[in-house]
Amino acid sequence: MIRVNTKFDRPDPELVEQLGKYSAATIHEAQGRLGALDSTIKPVDPAMSLCGPAFTVRCAPRDNIMLQVAIAHAQPGDIIVVSAGEYAEAGSFGDVLANACVAKGLGGLVTDTGVRDTQELRELGFPVFSFSVCMKGTVKETVGPMAEPVLIGGEIVNPGDVIRADADGVVVVRRDDVADVIRKSQERVEAEDAYIAAYRSGKSVIEVSNLAAVLEAKGLVIDGH
Repeated sequence: MIRVNTKFDRPDPELVEQLGKYSAATIHEAQGRLGALDSTIKPVDPAMSLCGPAFTVRCAPRDNIMLQVAIAHAQPGDIIVVSAGEYAEAGSFGDVLANACVAKGLGGLVTDTGVRDTQELRELGFPVFSFSVCMKGTVKETVGPMAEPVLIGGEIVNPGDVIRADADGVVVVRRDDVADVIRKSQERVEAEDAYIAAYRSGKSVIEVSNLAAVLEAKGLVIDGH
């Protein structure tokens, strides 16, 4: 007998909603350039975006039985996070399972294996971020852990961590850090808005970024026009 867990603490939904207002890149920078999954994991449509607590599951390569179990037990708003060993040559998720996710109110899927039926996924609008696109089918043989820490895209993702993903990629925020990352993300947005305002007022990027002393120390000499 293999017993799997389905219970874990999730972050405050209001905090998740606030975090989702910031881009994945902003969050990555705000938390010290941490948490970014490998850039090989991309949305099947650049317009796709998601933010929600991770419901983690580990699948054997070319096997999606545990993915289906995870979909059955995840809660509305959850992001299914699949660790399958970066196996590109399998389409472990497609339009049929995506419709099951939509019917349950799930928030999206992030996987380090392949997906298929991408045209239908785009039309459905269910956010899917995957390692590859592959038409090859899968088996349903190997059971394994669920709602436990998994390795995906070079990052450990714990159940209940928050996953934020958009056209630039996927970032994970530790459940206990969400409020702090929201604060830091807002500070970063305000700082960048100030940079943009300075550029529009006529200041150069060297002035705004205080690069003159840095460039001089590195010995860069720019001849005048």
